[in-house]
Amino acid sequence: MPVPPQDITDAELTVLEQLWALGKSSNRELTEAIYPGGPTSRYTTVKKLLERLEAKELVSRDRSESIQTFEATVGREDVIGRRLEALAERLCDGSITPILTHMVRTTKLSKKERAELRAIMDEFDVPKRKRS
Repeated sequence: MPVPPQDITDAELTVLEQLWALGKSSNRELTEAIYPGGPTSRYTTVKKLLERLEAKELVSRDRSESIQTFEATVGREDVIGRRLEALAERLCDGSITPILTHMVRTTKLSKKERAELRAIMDEFDVPKRKRS
């Protein structure tokens, strides 16, 4: 079973973000994306991060080709959701309401974003019809 994403370090999250953006990638491709023009020692850093992510089952490695490639096995939405749930558990006794309320009150939302939030809330207000 994968380790919960709240156990992902910032450095590991950077690697995951690149995998989400680039898709299946080699260590060298990821190193260049994260540290463009950086020293070759960064290759070893990314390799170690990939090994840690693979051990946590958040990244898979394809060894079928001469150059190994890596792919995220967890999606961005899953990481966001699980991190927010962990934050709510830690700070708000499990309730997400204080987090949502704070974000809505302190973030300047566009008209489109407000409409999207209303539509989501309206979905919960519509009673589900029983299927025959």
